[in-house]
Amino acid sequence: MKITTFYLTMVPLTSADWPLFQALHTEADVIALCFDPPTKAELQEKFQQRLAPWHNTAEHWLCLTITLRETGQAIGVTGLCLTSGEAEVGYLLLPQFYGRGFGTESLIALVDWATTTQGITKFKAVVTEGNIGSERVLEKVGFNLAAIVPDAHTIAGKRYADHIYHLE
Repeated sequence: MKITTFYLTMVPLTSADWPLFQALHTEADVIALCFDPPTKAELQEKFQQRLAPWHNTAEHWLCLTITLRETGQAIGVTGLCLTSGEAEVGYLLLPQFYGRGFGTESLIALVDWATTTQGITKFKAVVTEGNIGSERVLEKVGFNLAAIVPDAHTIAGKRYADHIYHLE
């Protein structure tokens, strides 16, 4: 599978993408409003799970590497996980690619692909309170804030709410 947009190409994660995956899950600027740094074992396990072939009845995440079409440079990952017919979507970008519209472009393409090829019509995303950039991306794609779950989790010893977004 391959999703192509004006600036981006998205293909399934491969074992060669380990350095990118590791950077995205350990870079302080990336994870600050997402999660605490995972242990090496946790990160390896998560990576191995993302390598499994995906189909629309799978219970694991479809993980796609996002690359720039012009240069082939890997800039992040995006994907989805289906539960009861609803796809939770997510993405992580390297900090040097923030604010350039790539999160929005990749998410629009992912939702379009999921709708047209997989028949998925319900989407959700969970954003940590304070992650304004990701909330703006979701709103540009058409997601709406549906719920706020106070004190949903802890990052670096601080409690945060989850902002739950839906797109139907």
